[in-house]
Amino acid sequence: MKLVVAIALLAAAPAALAGAAASPGVTARAVLVGSTGPLTGEAGATAVLRGADAYFRYVNARGGVNGRKITFAVRDDAGDVAQAVENVRALVEDDAVFALFSVVGTDANVAVREYTTPRRVPVVFSAAAATTLGRDYRRFPYTIGYAPAPVAEAAVYAAHALATNRKQAKVAVLYDAREGSGVPGAIRKRLGVNQKVLVKAVAYDPAASDVATQVRELRAAGANTLLVLVSGPVSVEAVAEAGRLGWKPQLYLGGAAAASAKSMAQRTVEGAISSVVVKDPATPTWAKDRGSMLARRIGTKYATRAGPTDAGAVAGMAAAYSFVDAVRKAGKTPTRDGLMRAATHMSEASNPFLLPGIRVRTTPTSRFPISQVGLQRREAGRWVLLGGLQPAPP
Repeated sequence: MKLVVAIALLAAAPAALAGAAASPGVTARAVLVGSTGPLTGEAGATAVLRGADAYFRYVNARGGVNGRKITFAVRDDAGDVAQAVENVRALVEDDAVFALFSVVGTDANVAVREYTTPRRVPVVFSAAAATTLGRDYRRFPYTIGYAPAPVAEAAVYAAHALATNRKQAKVAVLYDAREGSGVPGAIRKRLGVNQKVLVKAVAYDPAASDVATQVRELRAAGANTLLVLVSGPVSVEAVAEAGRLGWKPQLYLGGAAAASAKSMAQRTVEGAISSVVVKDPATPTWAKDRGSMLARRIGTKYATRAGPTDAGAVAGMAAAYSFVDAVRKAGKTPTRDGLMRAATHMSEASNPFLLPGIRVRTTPTSRFPISQVGLQRREAGRWVLLGGLQPAPP
C-alpha cells in the first residue's frame, strides 16, 4: 500500500538525518519525530498537528533542543485505523523515527500501541481523550496521553450541574462505549450522596450507524441536563437529534464535542458548557495575554492552513511545548527510555498556551498530564470563560 506524507512542508532533511545515531532518529543535528492523523478529514485534527509543527519550527529557528532541530514527519491516515497502524510501522521501520508524538484519535492510539509497545517506541502526548492512555501504563509503558481523561471531565460537569441547579438537576449522559463503565462510575463518585441526580447513562458504540436511538432514550428518562461525551461528528448528530425532538436540556459538551460546536445549530448550543485547558485565541480574555500573542505570532509565521486564531492549533502548540520540554530533559544525547523517564516525571508550570495555573504533572504511576480544567459557556457563537480552574483528577 502506498503511503502518503500529507504535510509536504514537514519533509525530512536527509542531510540532517544522515550518519550514525546513538538512538533511532537521533543524530548530532536532528531528532526525527513521527505522527499519523486524519489530515484530509476532520479539521480539528489537522489543526492540532499543524499547530505542533508550527511550534517545532519556531523552536528550530531558535537553535532547536540541545542543539538538535526537530523534524516532524506526519503521514495521513484519513481516519482509518488500519492505515494509522501501517503509517506507524513505516515511520518506525522505514523512517526510523525516535518517537511518535500526538498520534490522533482514540482507536488509532489503542491499535498503534499494540505494535509500538514490544518495540519500546514511545508514543508521547497522544491527541486523543481516552482514559486508557493513562490508566493502562503497566501493560503499555511506552504510551502516554495528554488531555484530561473523559472520566474526569464527566465528573466536573456533573458537579457543576449539581452546584448550579441543586434542587432540580436531572442529568443524562451520552458517552463513548470504549470508556466502559468508567464515565457513569466517575459521575456517581463525584455526586456522592446526590447520586439520584444521574437519571440515565447510555453508551454509544462508535460502530453504530447513528445516535438517534440513544438520544431518544436519554430524553425519555426525563433529564433536563445532557452531558455529550462522544466524538465531534457524533456529538453534532446527537445535538441535532435533541433539537428535532424539541428537547432543550442544559448541554455540557466534552472536549471533542466542543470543538465541533461551530457545526451545530446556534440555537441548540447557546448556553452550552464545556471544559477548556488552552487559551482559545477567539476568546477576548486572551487578547493581550503573552502566551496567546505568542501563539498568534507562531501561527502567522510558521503554520500552514491552520489560522492563528484556531484553538486546535493552540492545543497542538501546548502539547509540542511539553514534548520539547521532555526531549530537553531526556539529556544531551536523548534515548527512547530517557524520553519516557522525562515524560513521566514532569512538573511543568510554564506552558504559555495552557490556562494560567494549569501544571503539566506526571509520575511513573500517574500518567494524566493535565488534571485541571477551566469551564466555558457558549455565548453568541463564541466560548466565554466561567470562573477559575476545576480539579479534574482521573
